[in-house]
Amino acid sequence: MTTVTYAVRDSATMLRRNVRHMVRYPSMTLMLIGQPLLFLLLFVYVFGGTMGAGLPGAPAGDRGDYLTFITPGILMMTVASVSIGTAVLVATDMTNGIIDRFRTMAIAKSSVLTGHVLAAMIQTAHALVVIFGVAFLLGLQTAASAAQWLGLVGLLALLSFAMTWFTVALGLASPDPETASNLPMIFVLLPFVGSGFVPVESLPAGLRWFAEHQPFTPIMDTFRGLLAGSPDGSDALWAVGWCVVIGSAGHLWSRRLYRTRAAG
Repeated sequence: MTTVTYAVRDSATMLRRNVRHMVRYPSMTLMLIGQPLLFLLLFVYVFGGTMGAGLPGAPAGDRGDYLTFITPGILMMTVASVSIGTAVLVATDMTNGIIDRFRTMAIAKSSVLTGHVLAAMIQTAHALVVIFGVAFLLGLQTAASAAQWLGLVGLLALLSFAMTWFTVALGLASPDPETASNLPMIFVLLPFVGSGFVPVESLPAGLRWFAEHQPFTPIMDTFRGLLAGSPDGSDALWAVGWCVVIGSAGHLWSRRLYRTRAAG
């Protein structure tokens, strides 16, 4: 077999290992899905009436309008939330000695991290299905065409891939799982200071500038445009660009940290 074939085989083995962990210990998956789900219910039923009435262009806005507005932010938060679990699992592997055992085996070095990334993307897909299901039960309205739904799924997959690689790096950089669970929390909070829950035009000047230029705002705006059936090409280009930057940085950082920590 070629080197690539060995790498694919070993990555599939590591993927099965991580999927089995998810199946045997479902509590973390439920917790990671529960957080964005709780925010969805909280914002729709507690703040939805007032916030919906304040949306621009919706003088008769209600909870349904606000649900449509915040769903992209909840999707963003869901991807970020699941990535926290990935950071914890990577940090756990690095501190409990299993990596030393893997180093003594004839496996592709890249397969350990690749297995984590692929398993996390499967976990993220399950979480997003749950969030979409609940959102539609609550009355989410969408005018997206089949092509726009395909674009939305593709962008969510790209975002999940990028965020997972970056949080893998954070897990490798953490001295213990507790630190790894805290470092990625910034990604869960960024939708709040972007266009996730309120229009950026309503923010104070300084905060508005940050919201307009942070990576998550064009991603959430692209989600919103795709669900509405009227995506903005400029936002989409920025969204894809930010995903590529985040994913590339995370991948390169992860490889470097894995080599140095495993060698140590």
